[in-house]
Amino acid sequence: QVQLVESGGGLVQAGGSLRLSCAASGRTFSFDVMAWFRQAPEKEREFVAAITWSGGSKLYSDSVNGRSTISGDNAKNTLYLQMDSLKFEDTAVYYCAASEMGVGGNYYHTAFYDYWGRGTQVTVSS
Repeated sequence: QVQLVESGGGLVQAGGSLRLSCAASGRTFSFDVMAWFRQAPEKEREFVAAITWSGGSKLYSDSVNGRSTISGDNAKNTLYLQMDSLKFEDTAVYYCAASEMGVGGNYYHTAFYDYWGRGTQVTVSS
């Protein structure tokens, strides 16, 4: 049974930073790609960043590129998202996701991912 549990969200002022964590348990050895998505009220879930679990290749959305860093610790089975220079429009619920579909797929699409966490709320005050 795979479980992904996010933490680290909260209320922060614009310009501030947050570090999100996603603790994975279960069949983590089968993960090929892990990612962060976010969903704001009345909007669709959108891709934020992804990392290949073995090779460490990274991909970012245009909206966070240059302001965020995705990283992973295989030994701790934990995924991170460091977010700096936060903006009001970064306010959303942030979800961790994991895929067993190999590398080279469409990392931007929610259907690529097999497992999801329940999310952690990030609120940026302007």
